[in-house]
Amino acid sequence: MLAELKKRVRHIIRLLKRAYPDAKCSLNHSNAFELLIATILSAQCTDARVNIVTQDLFRKYRKPEDYLKVSTGELQQDIRTTGFFRNKTTSIQGTAKALTEQYGGVVPQTMPELLELPGVARKTANVVLGNAFGIHAGVVVDTHVTRLSHRLGLSEEKTAEKIEQDLIAIVPKKEWVIFPHLFIAHGRAICKARSPLCEECVVEKLCPSSYLKTGVMPGN
Repeated sequence: MLAELKKRVRHIIRLLKRAYPDAKCSLNHSNAFELLIATILSAQCTDARVNIVTQDLFRKYRKPEDYLKVSTGELQQDIRTTGFFRNKTTSIQGTAKALTEQYGGVVPQTMPELLELPGVARKTANVVLGNAFGIHAGVVVDTHVTRLSHRLGLSEEKTAEKIEQDLIAIVPKKEWVIFPHLFIAHGRAICKARSPLCEECVVEKLCPSSYLKTGVMPGN
């Protein structure tokens, strides 16, 4: 059963790589610190909106110390349109303080150290480790990855943490970084939350939830 699932996952990855050869992290950044800040801002917000905000933000604040010099109110205004701006400001300034005091202003490269930073959970840590440092520490699980994992029968779990553990067991480790980017690209283009385009899907034949098979539109 597990061997068959692993084989199907490898097939899915091959097909999605062919369909989305340019799949990559969609958060604009030029270094690990910028990616860390952008990922904190991306919670409950679209990457497109985050990229609009960080266009000015990353010109204004270039290193952790810069986020500590600015007033809380000013930083809140700078990131207001990403939503939950008060909590995000607390996380960003807390993370900037920790990086400055504990790591010399440099983003650490291990999961345990990243998880100690304010506002950083496994998803954020995986994004930074995988995309800034090329470290395969886990699989990023967002709403797209959750939805596609359920529809493709790769996990029945409800929480991101448990879905990630299911994926770690069946996705080849060398694919852990690219895997979520492929699912995100496919989720945005084809396997949408509402009205998925099953007739245009390159992995439809491998999908147990396809309405071409079931006659029922997949749920979210």
